[in-house]
Amino acid sequence: MAKIFMVEDNPTMVAAVTTELKKWQHQVATVNDWQAVADEIATAQPDLILFDLTLPSFNGFYWIQEVRKDCQAPIIVISAADIDSNMMHAVAAGADDYLMKPFSLTVLLAKIQAQLRRHATDQRESQVHWGNNQLNPLTGQLQSPQGTVQLSPTESALVQVLVHHLGQTVTKEQLLEWLWQGGKYLNENTLSVNVSRLRTKLSSVGLDQSIRTERGVGYRMVDDHE
Repeated sequence: MAKIFMVEDNPTMVAAVTTELKKWQHQVATVNDWQAVADEIATAQPDLILFDLTLPSFNGFYWIQEVRKDCQAPIIVISAADIDSNMMHAVAAGADDYLMKPFSLTVLLAKIQAQLRRHATDQRESQVHWGNNQLNPLTGQLQSPQGTVQLSPTESALVQVLVHHLGQTVTKEQLLEWLWQGGKYLNENTLSVNVSRLRTKLSSVGLDQSIRTERGVGYRMVDDHE
C-alpha cells in the first residue's frame, strides 16, 4: 500500500500506530537522526508523513517548513498541543491536516486514507488551466504570466476544486466534504487558514484577486479579467 513516515519520539505511540498501519499493509519508517529529519524524509520518499510538534531537536513547525521545500507528500500533524492555538501555525507551515492527542486509531486511519486518495487523484489529473494560468497537480507548481509558485497538496486541491467551478461559489461545506471528508474530525478554521495561505502565494504571482469571498457562504475563483 503506502509508505508512511512517522516523526514521533514517543516509542509507545510509534509502536501502536505502526502496528495499526501494518494491519492495512502500509510500510512505516521512523526517524533515526533527530538532527536530519528532513534529509531522512527526502531519502525515504514517503507517500504521507505523520508529524508531532514537540520533538527532541527543532520543533515540528521548523521541520515541516524544511520538508515542504522539496516534498509534496501530504502531512498530518499529530500533537498533544492545543488544537486551536497550534493548528493554524501547523497549516501555515505546510501541514494538510491536524489530529490532537489522545486520538482514535480509526480516526487517524480515516484521515490517512482521505489524504492518500486525494493525493492519488491529484497525480492522475492533467494540467489545470484558467485564463493565462496553469497548475501542475502532480508537482503543485502554479504558473502565471508573472511567475511560478509552489503549492502544498491541500492548496493545489483547493485551486483544482475552485477552477473546476470557475465563476461559481463553492460553499464551505462543499470544500470540507471534498477536501477533508466533510470536516468530520476537523476544526473548521483549517479551511480559512488554507485559503488565506493560498491567497498569499497567489499574490506573489499577481493573482491576489483570483479568489473572492462570498461572506457567510464560501469562495469563488474568477478569471484574470473579472
